[in-house]
Amino acid sequence: MTFELYYWDGIPGRGEFVRLALEQAGADYTDMARADGGTERMMAMMKSSPTETPPFAPPFLKHGELLVSHVANILLYLGGRLDLAPKDEAGRLETNGLQLTITDFLTEIHDCHHPVGTALYYEDQKAEALRRSESFLGERLPKFLGYFERQCSASAQGNIHAVGGMLTYVDLSLFQVVEGLRYAFPKAMKAAEPDYPQLVALAAQVRALPRIKAYLSSERRLAFNENGIFRHYPELDRPPA
Repeated sequence: MTFELYYWDGIPGRGEFVRLALEQAGADYTDMARADGGTERMMAMMKSSPTETPPFAPPFLKHGELLVSHVANILLYLGGRLDLAPKDEAGRLETNGLQLTITDFLTEIHDCHHPVGTALYYEDQKAEALRRSESFLGERLPKFLGYFERQCSASAQGNIHAVGGMLTYVDLSLFQVVEGLRYAFPKAMKAAEPDYPQLVALAAQVRALPRIKAYLSSERRLAFNENGIFRHYPELDRPPA
């Protein structure tokens, strides 16, 4: 049964975390907003859903009659089905907890360029963004990266993983976070990365996975841009003092 992924066309954003899991698993899926009429269908589903609780916003995933919203919730659903999460309940909950922490991290990353309001242009809140980014890069970035660095450990095969010595959707998501931060804050990340060797190694291993490597070189992979979570504004990119 084909998975239907609904997310904004042209933006990697939060939808990319779901795409990476689907791609690594070789799952049969359709990126609906990139198909003819897909965006209109997505908007209609948010206004009138076959479920009692329509999704507030994308991404959401349709699988048969089931509709699942929110990245962490979608990945919790997909993890066991795509062999990207532990089989035991404790392992699944641990994996979900790490993904929820990534969700918190993404909110703070997004707020670097939109600290006042999402309805305002970046230029309307540039002074606040400068202050917010300085605090983020100096305090919050090392706190989050340090936490995920401590979660990473080598498996019996010598590969780095975040959960239980196996490849999980958290590994794929951490790869996307590292890539996004390198795009948004290249100077800050160049200075920071030597402090997080396990996280850097994990990102490199994910990039080298055959299916991920093929995906990254395909047209399905959307480039980072200034409409998503990770945005590059040079004036915000300052290595911590």
